[in-house]
Amino acid sequence: MFDVKVSQEQLHYAKKMVDDYNFGQRGYGDGNKSEQLTGIIGQTVFADLIGEKRPDGLTGFDGGIDFFINGKRVDIKTMTRKVPVKDYYVHNFIGYQKNYDVDYYVFTSYNTTSRVLTICGYIGKEDFFEKASFFPKGSLRKRSDGTSFRTFAPLYEIEQADLMNVNDITSLLNSIT
Repeated sequence: MFDVKVSQEQLHYAKKMVDDYNFGQRGYGDGNKSEQLTGIIGQTVFADLIGEKRPDGLTGFDGGIDFFINGKRVDIKTMTRKVPVKDYYVHNFIGYQKNYDVDYYVFTSYNTTSRVLTICGYIGKEDFFEKASFFPKGSLRKRSDGTSFRTFAPLYEIEQADLMNVNDITSLLNSIT
């Protein structure tokens, strides 16, 4: 894992995108504005890291493909937390996105307290569905801090330990092949 400080300009850009465009266009399991903002922050910071174009609501639905890296279709999955990522944490993924035509998932975590985006790791789509746990809509999920929530959609969870670890952006880019 590695951390990237999120600039005020990146936050402003992401907020403007979410204010101007509705990124939740599936019709079911769509994220609210706050959840959309989380995703756009992750995509914006990642785009800047790899020198690619930032997300733009003008282009419409991206089919789950956020970036092409070494010819592979990559989907950035971002969660919001208030604390740094721990090795025993899980990352989740809305099941309605299962059939999107992507090759890899990159999981990131946005810490709202420190304004840091942690690039947690990556995994191939096939490996993800072999290693992830599935929870139907309405399942009760318990967090490591003792709190719980009911899933509002079908949900997949993968443990941080199941992701391929990366120490910097170069190792991530070189590993996606």
